[in-house]
Amino acid sequence: MTEQLKNTLARLLAQTELVVSEQQADQLVTLVTLLDKWNKAFNLTSVRDPLAMVGRHMVDSLVVSPYLEGSRFIDVGTGPGLPGLPLAIMNPNKEFVLLDSLGKRIRFIRMVIHNLGLTNVTAVESRVELYQPEQKFDGVLSRAFASLDDMVSWCAHLPKPEGRFLALKGQYPEQELQSLPAHLALDKVYPLTVPEQDGDRHLVIIKLAS
Repeated sequence: MTEQLKNTLARLLAQTELVVSEQQADQLVTLVTLLDKWNKAFNLTSVRDPLAMVGRHMVDSLVVSPYLEGSRFIDVGTGPGLPGLPLAIMNPNKEFVLLDSLGKRIRFIRMVIHNLGLTNVTAVESRVELYQPEQKFDGVLSRAFASLDDMVSWCAHLPKPEGRFLALKGQYPEQELQSLPAHLALDKVYPLTVPEQDGDRHLVIIKLAS
């Protein structure tokens, strides 16, 4: 299965402009293997087929990588570490905090951190509104929030003054952007292309209004 996973990852990445080293590819494949194994007991993702996880979880997370500006990021409602773990593998020089309120997800992430020898990831079990970091973040990432409104209100205390909210969305969220609070502004929207995946993908970047 490892060989199949490697080949699938290589095929999908070849359709992007992402450059992944052999070590990073091995780490991503190991992450899929661990997710598949733990998923059977802990129900971490509804995707059951490890080959499908490569596109829907690994590459879907990695396509955000070119848009990460800064050095310190938090992935809020990270679930089993998505998109945080793939992004941390891809960006060993950036620091990632992965936050989730569910103990079993955080236990899984800590096991992955240990297994892959990741030194740039911290897993935190907490509700987002209760988490008070000593240091603020350049980017607050999430693909978990139902609405931009929820994301920016619950995570308002996390970014630096010049930091950004990075929301991974499906379709372009026209309605949600119209109801943004006045102190926030749309910075950029990037359409994301995830090879061999159906449906729209967008990265919506929100900043403090000047």
